[in-house]
Amino acid sequence: MHYPLEFKLGSAHIPAHLLFEMLAYTIGYQLYVCQRARSHDLISDDERMWIFLGAAAGALIGSHLLGILENPDYLVHLNWQIWLGNKTIVGGLLGGLIGVELTKKIIGVNTSSGDLMTYPLLFGLSLGRIGCHLAGLTDGTHGKPSDLPWAIDFGDGMLRHPVNLYEVFFLTVLAFLIFQIEKKGPLPNGRRFQLFMMSYLLWRFAVEFIKPVWLLPMGISPIQVAVLGGLLYYFGVWGQEIIKINSRTEKQENHDRRNVPIK
Repeated sequence: MHYPLEFKLGSAHIPAHLLFEMLAYTIGYQLYVCQRARSHDLISDDERMWIFLGAAAGALIGSHLLGILENPDYLVHLNWQIWLGNKTIVGGLLGGLIGVELTKKIIGVNTSSGDLMTYPLLFGLSLGRIGCHLAGLTDGTHGKPSDLPWAIDFGDGMLRHPVNLYEVFFLTVLAFLIFQIEKKGPLPNGRRFQLFMMSYLLWRFAVEFIKPVWLLPMGISPIQVAVLGGLLYYFGVWGQEIIKINSRTEKQENHDRRNVPIK
């Protein structure tokens, strides 16, 4: 296979990366629509619209901002072409999360909004990563040189880790595991999305070590710093949930003790 891969349509040459990215958005959204139609959504249509707008705005800013921070040289000669040409999924997910949470506070939505997006995101990310792989070195998401049997030459004569294919495999396994967990019983509201986000963030922290990325003096990349911030947020969310559960349990035990009949 020659990288980057392009599809010919008459006289036009369509980059495989662009095609798979568009398929990821289109099919992912249709999957979301089907899931919402089959579930009891506690969030109204109008509220969903505002949440989507908040997610889109946050993802747009976050993906490009973190993409720029990945390449500090670009900060010296920053222009709109560089801004639009650099983006990262981690920045999009975390920026989208911030946009959603701010929007929900404004419109007064207290329930989780991410569960319905989990499987569409897993599917869309997988399709998108196939496009990244087919783009070869031009996408900038390739791995470090490797002598493993499955290492791939993207056209420069050097064998590298196919990190995008690793991610497709990881996302497929993650989707299967979440599905199997849910088969045992319904998860608390918001837990499906939390499992997806925490698992993906942990994956991205690990896989960055086999990618040729710019490192901060502390030995990790800007993406890994963002990942740690996202993980701290979710550990805080889970910590608050545990405190609430313990508080409710303690109140119930106190209530039961007060109502024990005296013999």
